[in-house]
Amino acid sequence: MLGEAPHPRHSYLTRLTLSMSHSALPRPAIARRSKALSGDIRIPGDKSISHRSFMFGGLAAGETRITGLLEGEDVINTGRAMQAMGAKITKEGDVWVIQGTGNGCLLQPEAPLDFGNAGTGARLTMGLVGTYDMETTFIGDASLSKRPMGRVLNPLREMGVQVTASEGDRMPLTLRGPKVAAPITYRVPMASAQVKSAVLLAGLNTPGITTVIEPVMTRDHTEKMLQGFGANLSVETDRDNVRHIRIEGQGKLTGQTIDVPGDPSSTAFPLVAALLVPGSDITIRNVLMNPTRTGLILTLQEMGANIEILNARLAGGEDVADLRVRASELKGVNVPAERAPSMIDEYPVLAVAACLASGETVMNGLEELRVKESDRLSAVANGLKANGVDCTEGPESLSVRGRPDGKGIGGGTVETHLDHRIAMSFLVMGLAAEKPVSVDDSTMIATSFPEFMDMMTGMGAKITEHNAAD
Repeated sequence: MLGEAPHPRHSYLTRLTLSMSHSALPRPAIARRSKALSGDIRIPGDKSISHRSFMFGGLAAGETRITGLLEGEDVINTGRAMQAMGAKITKEGDVWVIQGTGNGCLLQPEAPLDFGNAGTGARLTMGLVGTYDMETTFIGDASLSKRPMGRVLNPLREMGVQVTASEGDRMPLTLRGPKVAAPITYRVPMASAQVKSAVLLAGLNTPGITTVIEPVMTRDHTEKMLQGFGANLSVETDRDNVRHIRIEGQGKLTGQTIDVPGDPSSTAFPLVAALLVPGSDITIRNVLMNPTRTGLILTLQEMGANIEILNARLAGGEDVADLRVRASELKGVNVPAERAPSMIDEYPVLAVAACLASGETVMNGLEELRVKESDRLSAVANGLKANGVDCTEGPESLSVRGRPDGKGIGGGTVETHLDHRIAMSFLVMGLAAEKPVSVDDSTMIATSFPEFMDMMTGMGAKITEHNAAD
């Protein structure tokens, strides 16, 4: 049904997708040194939880109601995929309402599932549908089609899934599920919440117990949310701090009410901007503070950041708080490799903070950045160098030697490689650098943070698109 005239019940998601689809033309943007930022803002919903809300709501029996959902392109593509497999998704005011299929009852989609730029949506859905006795084809945009999928496909192959993929286990690819999938015990070879989640979701439609062994803990939204939807899932941590996650297949999932907290990865951009622009004082409301996601805040506090955590509370089983952020003099630190899983998406903007801190900041354990929307490690290092920053890129590390006054920084144009986090990070840099910083394209920011431009300029940030009046 994707790409065809939509059935009336599909019309809202389809219209939303059409309204978001990028024009083919890139939209360069430029950020200039700004006066103090101020404001009281609420960040869009967490991307990880939004993806999973659509997926688990679409799979569960009965009704799921979601508020605070991130309405970025990536998440909407996940919703459309669930819809193509039988879930009914509508919107009533601010509430997304899903009538799910029931666990084990997804339908074979009539057309390829197009995930655009959404790596999380694609990899998790591969796990979800791989163990179904049906054929499902996955496609994506140019960026997603370059990203390796073998890390998810290998455990699925062990469960009996047949895979036909492009060279290097890349998209487009087709999964053909077995008549009955085999449960496995799978030790995750890298710190990846996507791989862990894909195997657990494959286990939902597999008889018996599927076990994931996770030596390094990653974000645990899948475990928490599956338990909330009624899955029989247990987590044990052994003496060596290795997690053993077991899920019993073919159980019943029941629809839930979900209020999605603010995305810590999106929070990172206004937060770092407020730290760097002298005189700034902002409050950010309703931020997810799950301990597997707060590595950036911890690192910035070690660097001397003035971040006050207010009104800490529990919401829907997750830690949430408001943050008051004031301009701060930052100093360089060593960021330990073991912190990487809790801040993997925040390294680009941390590197920007580091280039305006005194001394050297050393970031280790960054190999995972090479398989994100772009080779994020090279994209960050090249962007820093293009703007006069003294930095060294290693195979899995980045060292940045900062200039707290911003002198000599800026004046370059950054190649974003269709990567939303590269674009936003370097626009933040331009707000505190001596010279303006340009990015070659800003259209893809809509994949994760459609409100970014309006929110930042509303706080006083000088960001303009090139075709706007200077």
